[in-house]
Amino acid sequence: MPDDVAAARAAAEEESAFSHAPVEPDATAAYGDHSDQVIDFYAPRTRAAEPLSAPLVVVLHGGAWRARYDRRHITPFADYLARRGFAVANVEYRRGSSADGDGAGSDGDEAGRWPETFDDVAAALDALPVLAREALPQADTRRTVLTGHSAGGHLALWAAARHVLPADSPWRTDQPAPLRGVVALAPIADFTLAAKLEVCGNAAIQLLGGADLFTDRLPHADPSLLLPTGIATTLVQGRTDLDVPEPVSEAYADAAAKAGEVVGLTLLEDVGHFPLIDPAADACAVVAEEIAQLAW
Repeated sequence: MPDDVAAARAAAEEESAFSHAPVEPDATAAYGDHSDQVIDFYAPRTRAAEPLSAPLVVVLHGGAWRARYDRRHITPFADYLARRGFAVANVEYRRGSSADGDGAGSDGDEAGRWPETFDDVAAALDALPVLAREALPQADTRRTVLTGHSAGGHLALWAAARHVLPADSPWRTDQPAPLRGVVALAPIADFTLAAKLEVCGNAAIQLLGGADLFTDRLPHADPSLLLPTGIATTLVQGRTDLDVPEPVSEAYADAAAKAGEVVGLTLLEDVGHFPLIDPAADACAVVAEEIAQLAW
C-alpha cells in the first residue's frame, strides 16, 4: 500500500475512533489524592431484573503516556464492553507534562512521568478489588481481565508482571496478580525495538526519563524483559498499524517463547491502530471476544 494511502487510511480510522461522544460512568472512585488517581466504573448492561455477577474488565487507556490523552477517549470502548455484559473499570493515571506546566517536560508534550505513571498503575490495581466491590457490587473480581491499548497495553503487560520485577523494584509484588488474563491491544511491548523504530515520537525513551536513563530503567519497565509471567496473555495487533507496528508485538511474543511461555498473538488483516477500541469497527468485536475467552 502506498505511503499516502496508508496514512489516509490511518487518519480515517483515528477519526472514527475519536468521533464517539464520551460516555459518563456509573460511578467514580479515587485511589489517591491526585486528580488523575481515579477509576471510572461501568455496570454491565444486562436485561435481567436483578444484576448478575459479571467478570471485571480493567481498561488502561493509551495515548503515548502523554497528558493530552486522558481516559475519556476510551469511554466508548468501556461502554461497549459493558453492553457486552462485563463490569468495567476505566483507570486514569498521571501522564506526561501538560501545557500548564504540570509535568517534567519543557515543551508540554513529554511522554509519561517517572516514577509517577508506574506508581499510579500499581496503586490503582492494588486498590481495585476493594473499590470495585464498593462501586459495582455485581463485579466478580475473581474473574478479572486486564486490557489496555497502545501505551495502556504496555501498562497492562507491566502490571501483570510485577511479581517478576527486579528485587529492588518499588512496584514488585510477592505473588502474581489475581488475573484471569491480559489482552494487550497494539501494545508498546518491547521498549528496545520501540526506541529503534521511534514509536510514537520516542515515547518509550521519554517515559523512562530520557536516553541517559533508558538502559538502566529498562529492567523495571520493559514487558519483554519481564517474562515468563505465568498469566494467560493475548496480544491483538492490526497488521497495518502505523503507530505501533506489528514487529513490536511480535518481538514480545518471541521473547515470551524464549522464556518458555506461550503468548497468543491475534493479527488482524487490513486493520490499523485505532479500530481495536472503536465500537464501530469489526476489530472491536474481535477484542471483546478475546476478553470473553479469558473472562468467562
